[in-house]
Amino acid sequence: MSDRTPVRPFRSRDWFADPARSDMTALYLERFMNYGITPQELQAGRPIIGVAQTGSDLSPCNRIHVELAKRVRDGIRDAGGIPMEFPVHPIFENCRRPTAALDRNLAYLGLVETLYGYPIDAVVLTTGCDKTTPSGIMAASTVDIPAIVLSGGPMLDGWHEGELVGSGTVIWRSRRKLAAGEIDEAEFLRRATASAPSAGHCNTMGTASTMNAVAEALGLSLPGCAAIPAPYRERGQMAYETGRRIVEMAYEDLRPSKIMDRAAFLNAIKTVSAIGGSSNAQPHIVAMARHAGVELSPDDWSVHGLDVPLLVNMQPAGQYLGERFHRAGGVPAVLWELLQAGELAGGCLTVTGRTIAENVEDRESHDREVIFPYAAPLRERAGFVVLKGNLFDFAIMKTSVISQEFRARYLSEPGREGVFEAHAVVFDGSDDYHRRINDPALGIDERTILVIRGSGPIGWPGSAEVVNMQPPDALIQRGILSLPTLGDGRQSGTSDSPSILNASPESAVGGGLAWLRTGDVIRIDLDAGRCDALVDDAEIVRRKAEAPPPAPESHTPWEELYREKTGQLAEGAVLEMAVKYRGVAAKTPRHNH
Repeated sequence: MSDRTPVRPFRSRDWFADPARSDMTALYLERFMNYGITPQELQAGRPIIGVAQTGSDLSPCNRIHVELAKRVRDGIRDAGGIPMEFPVHPIFENCRRPTAALDRNLAYLGLVETLYGYPIDAVVLTTGCDKTTPSGIMAASTVDIPAIVLSGGPMLDGWHEGELVGSGTVIWRSRRKLAAGEIDEAEFLRRATASAPSAGHCNTMGTASTMNAVAEALGLSLPGCAAIPAPYRERGQMAYETGRRIVEMAYEDLRPSKIMDRAAFLNAIKTVSAIGGSSNAQPHIVAMARHAGVELSPDDWSVHGLDVPLLVNMQPAGQYLGERFHRAGGVPAVLWELLQAGELAGGCLTVTGRTIAENVEDRESHDREVIFPYAAPLRERAGFVVLKGNLFDFAIMKTSVISQEFRARYLSEPGREGVFEAHAVVFDGSDDYHRRINDPALGIDERTILVIRGSGPIGWPGSAEVVNMQPPDALIQRGILSLPTLGDGRQSGTSDSPSILNASPESAVGGGLAWLRTGDVIRIDLDAGRCDALVDDAEIVRRKAEAPPPAPESHTPWEELYREKTGQLAEGAVLEMAVKYRGVAAKTPRHNH
């Protein structure tokens, strides 16, 4: 028997040591024996620690966890716990069709049922590919047992002919070079494959790196966990320490509800701005907050995040990649800068049992080419602009990727800085875009805004990363590498496109993009947070009476259920019926026989 007493009795005792139901105890114990566990282990009063395994051959970004789990299990055993590893629904952004956004909520559902319905006292959430992080944290909030995040880490830096090539980012930049005739398709493929030199997730500050940084900023990972490259020895050491720490958390009853408060989420928003993080952080952070019972408003992104400067010089907003970011100090060094500037709520509790301020003490970076001082940043005021208008109630724009060339062309008219007008060319989904983008009859020029609709949670379904549309080849060949873009879907966190995206409500549910027409003029005022089509009210009413663009039919039962239950990106695209369930593990499920 353990000589330690948990703050709250371990829930696994209701399975394995219930004196009132010896018949059920026998049933629960019996089948675990067939792979060698002993009754003494399960009845010794030691915590059962789940290891939520997201790694598999279908999830290459997370496959490192197949190996890391061994070190997690070592740490759990050495600290006195009993590890139980189990699979989680796979999520792989690059390959899942029609979009991996469908899988975040599905993985969440499956993980909730596993954590609630099995004798698990605490859990290690293995993360990597972007949606594995929010799905795990969402589930941990719903169940509310002690939980800790272990990210798998980014790939090693990619190199091609002496040049850093970042995963994802090199795709978007190379397709422009292909369109310009500067490279051929074979070179395109060489550049893309060079960006993936090892195990791990994206080595850029895409959504994967962003969301694992968010987990650390929320206080759900051990300090320094997010940025360690997957092949580094420190990654295995972090896995071991994470295993050890979750056992102590089980005894301390240190649950997500004690860590994830509003101040922690505001810390996360500020961190995303400082690192030049992905616009996909917006729906994921909102989703995690809603499942945690924390209220965030759309204005929080502007009020708390917009004025935060860009501190991390990492692609796509900067120059370097994940290895250099880790060696520069990673997330703790960024949090240290925010803390010194008074931007971080340092008193927030973390999985270490200490505050976030205590965790980042003396973590100042000494590589100022990668992590800039708050007082002398890479870019001032580099957060997210929240927009609304007659086309949508909410959309967001990442300002850290607005290039000087883009700013000069669209946002620098004397007396109208930050304001521009452009005529819309509207596409119904990405197939329509790829089919017609080079059609000269569309009249696309420097004063065009490319609009894509039918790409939101309901219309796609799942919300697709398609808003980062590039100009037609003819414009690229003239040196115009980007146009304003707008859509009700998302874009890859590795993209350097300054898009207006996540527009809600989407066209499929009657949002304004449904009535927008090619040729309409759109006015965008970034300072006022407005985006409006310059169409008179009577014409808008007439157009709204017309049938909206058709959405594709559902092809699987889950697609149909997802469409029925999922809300908009502004609200996190969660299963709306699920947010009312919170702390469900406080009551043990009824017996099964």
